[in-house]
Parts: sequence; C-alpha cells; structure tokens
Amino acid sequence: MGLTARVLAVDAGNSKTDVAVVAGDGTVLATARGGGFRPQAVGVGSAVDAVAEAVERAFAAAGVSAVDQVSACLANADFPVEEERLAAALDARGWGGAVEVRNDTFALLRAGVPEPRGVAVVCGAGINCVGMRPDGHTARFPAIGRISGDWGGGWGLAEEALWYAARAEDGRGEATELARALPAHFGHATMLALIEALHLEHIAHARRYELTPVLFATAAGGDPVARAIVDRLAREVVAMATVALTRLDLLAEETPVLLGGGVLAARHPQLDDGIRELLAAKAPKAVARVVVASPVLGAALLGLDAIGADREAQERLRGFFTTRPPTPSPGD
Repeated sequence: MGLTARVLAVDAGNSKTDVAVVAGDGTVLATARGGGFRPQAVGVGSAVDAVAEAVERAFAAAGVSAVDQVSACLANADFPVEEERLAAALDARGWGGAVEVRNDTFALLRAGVPEPRGVAVVCGAGINCVGMRPDGHTARFPAIGRISGDWGGGWGLAEEALWYAARAEDGRGEATELARALPAHFGHATMLALIEALHLEHIAHARRYELTPVLFATAAGGDPVARAIVDRLAREVVAMATVALTRLDLLAEETPVLLGGGVLAARHPQLDDGIRELLAAKAPKAVARVVVASPVLGAALLGLDAIGADREAQERLRGFFTTRPPTPSPGD
C-alpha cells in the first residue's frame, strides 16, 4: 500500500508560489512551483487561481485529489480578517479537510527551528517580523508599509538611496557616491537623467529594486551616506526582533532569531555584523541565524504540527528539502 497524502503545504509570495504534498511520515510525494500571489492587486479569486495551477500539478504528480490538512503561508495575509478570507477561499477549492492560513513570514520561522518557538525577521522586497511559542501565542506586525510604521525592505532601501542621491546632486543634501553609482547602474551620467527616466517609465518601475545591491556595494566602499542607510536597517531589524521577543516573554530565554529574505540572506558584512552587535546589546539571550531553507518547508512543518506528526517525520521532511529544492517552473 502506498503512502497516504496528509498535508498540502503552500508558500505563496509576491513573486512565486511553492507547494508540496506530504505524507504523514514526512515523505514528500510531490512539489510544484507557480506564479506570484498578489490578492490585493488582482483580487482573491484570481490570486487563488494562480495557486491552484501549482496545486493541481502537485496533486496529479502525487496521484491524489485532496489531503487532510492544508497549511498555507501567504503573502499579504497581514490581518486576521485577511487570513479568514483567504482560508475561506482555499477551503472552497476542496483541497483538504482542514485549512490553516498564516502570513508567509511564519513559514520562514518554522523552517528554521525544530519546534514552533522563536522570532523571524524577513527583509526581501519588504520587511516583516513574527514570533511564536509552542503554546500558540504569536507576535506580529501589520507590515503593510509606512502607514504601519515600516522602514526597510528592498524597495524601501532603493527609494531611500534615490532620495539621498537626488539631494546630493542638486545641493540639498550631503555629497555621496550614490549620486554617481545609481545612475551609472542604468547607463546614465547624472541623477537628473535617472530621475527623468524613472518618471517617464523609460526604466520599468520593477527595476528600481536593482538599486538595492548598488546601495550595499557603495556602503562596502566606505560611503558614509550609504553606510548610514545600512546601519539604520540593522537597527530596524533588531527593533522588530526585540519587540517580538518582549511580547512573547522570551527575552530572558535563549531564543532563536531567524533572518531571511533576499536582503538578509545575502549576509552583507556591515548589515550582518550590525544586527548581531545590536541584538547582543538589546537581547543578549537571542541567537541570530540566517535561514536558507525553502520557506515551503516551514509551511509543511506547520502542517505536520497540525496533524500531530512525530519528530522523525519532521526530520524526514527536512532531509528532503536539504538535498532537493522545490521543482522550478519553466523559465525560472
């Protein structure tokens, strides 16, 4: 008799969706990758359609049509009402007997710890932080931009660099190498030319994100303005982590603080060192660690938690994602 599919794990971010079908003993029966999940841009129905395409491929590969538990960690699930709405939309697809939806930052956290206990800070396109304890208590932030007090993330860093570079060139701000490096990245000689190209959309809006690595390279070269931006990000990451640890009453216990997302996973020395130094001062018991495991692993582990799977099943699942990443879609 073959293994029975018990968990459908979904990790859906703004740029891609990874799914995995998992047996109760932690064996991965199938994986698939799909497009981005952006319900606020295209509507819940269309966003779930994008997930459905990947789920259907994974189900077909596993030879199943449903599972016991759907564990979905989704971008843009920032408030309980959004989680409830998205859970209802997934439940309507009939993929599983029970559906649990969390913000996608919880996937990173669970992927990096042997039990659901710790804090995770993600800095990719945006920035977010969550924490959880085995008793079910969580700590989180809305993380929807400046209106919720956020600062940082790849998009925010690029815009901050542009702001300082523009003011340096026209005399309103202090001199910075960013005023040369940012336009040079796009083949322009001046910030004025770059500003015009961005404003008239001669450079696609999405390409602004390319300026974040330029910021870090400029900081590594010693530019004081660029270094100050990187230092501010380190303070922001530590502020979020410390607040989450405090809310969960974990400041006095040795607790993992997981760092993930493209900006933090790159381990830029100034940023990485700054985070660890500040964290040691504000939360001496915290243990910082960069997580490189696929977040869909975390979604799958949360699913195994929900069905009461044992530690051996968890380790079997981890072993799969340690040696073999989720199946990429064509063109990835």
